[in-house]
Amino acid sequence: MKRFQLAFAAFLWLASSSIAQRPAAPPNYPELRAAMVKDDLAGQGIKNERVLKAFLDTPRHELVSQKYRHLAYYDMSIPIGESQTISAPFVVAYMTEQLDPQPTDKVLEIGTGSGFQAAILSPLCKDVYTIEIVEQLGYTAKRALERLKYKNVHVKVGDGFKGWPEEAPFDKIIVTCSPEKVPQPLIDQLKEGGRMVIPVGERYEQVLYLMKKEKGELKREILRPTLFVPMTGKAEDARQVKPDPAHPKLANPSFEELAGESNEPVAWYYQRQMQIVDKETAPDGKQFVRFTNETPGRQTRMMQGLALDGRKVRKIELSARVRCKDVRVGVERDQLPTVTVIFFDENRTQVGLNWIGPFQATTEWSSEKKTVDVPPLAREAIVNMGLLGATGQFDVDLVELRAVDGK
Repeated sequence: MKRFQLAFAAFLWLASSSIAQRPAAPPNYPELRAAMVKDDLAGQGIKNERVLKAFLDTPRHELVSQKYRHLAYYDMSIPIGESQTISAPFVVAYMTEQLDPQPTDKVLEIGTGSGFQAAILSPLCKDVYTIEIVEQLGYTAKRALERLKYKNVHVKVGDGFKGWPEEAPFDKIIVTCSPEKVPQPLIDQLKEGGRMVIPVGERYEQVLYLMKKEKGELKREILRPTLFVPMTGKAEDARQVKPDPAHPKLANPSFEELAGESNEPVAWYYQRQMQIVDKETAPDGKQFVRFTNETPGRQTRMMQGLALDGRKVRKIELSARVRCKDVRVGVERDQLPTVTVIFFDENRTQVGLNWIGPFQATTEWSSEKKTVDVPPLAREAIVNMGLLGATGQFDVDLVELRAVDGK
């Protein structure tokens, strides 16, 4: 079984129904790249000027296939072959900013993928050592990075969780795939006082950590919820906590559990234009989430992935408490807030979707629910919600998904 990132399928679904359509004229890549840096990076809180400059100078479109180049400068993951993806720009920018690479640093990256993260790191540090376990991707990335003249990037094909002992120690380590716990070789190969940025956790419920090595031990700081890939099939099989696709449910449905100082709800990821509201009466618990947007077409959203086996679950009930204020349609007629469930097969191909909504205008809190047929081919699902291109304010609480019956 290969490592995967479920998010890319959802992003492609979003792209197909929003502003990220294939342009009629050849793309102006520098212009698109500048807009991405302004709106999706700086506009979403990335402040490090060196990191922003690296994104302005990095030709992301050169690291994806011709088929997807028109999507290169939208904040989305893109398939790169072998069931893998190039990470979304904001995720790469955020992780790089937290890593804080310096000009004298030797950095180890686990999970080369397309080479995009390594390309971003290249002008920010002295040397980048990057490892990819999928042989074809590793050699493809190596050729691309050499063609683009990233001379201080060194690519190796192998098991990243074993690190690169002959080149250790490293000042910084960045991991772009998710283990259940930090591999000991990476701890051993990190310099005293060094930093590591790594996603750790269960299959669909992970947290991005910043770790600092002090007296041989890692001190952890929670950054934000996320969803990344396991490194190998063995890493996935060895997980102690595994999802139960016969009994699907959403974690943290009332958004009461927050990740560290990020003030973002645990288990929900790719949060855009969302905030926690705890100063008003919530329908369930002490707080709820609020989506706000003033720009028609902007993808205000939040997602959660889960295991769901259509061979074992025939129907699910999707429910939520919702409220609207001055909600108006976006650029397209279907850009209105919903709570949507998207089904994917074992290859992460979309096999169905359904939703609660759409909602608009101004409404008070209401309880909404819908019984949905589960496609027999479904093996996973993503619940996606937000204004989704509409403008106004959309409040949500107590989002639940449960099996109505099974086989």
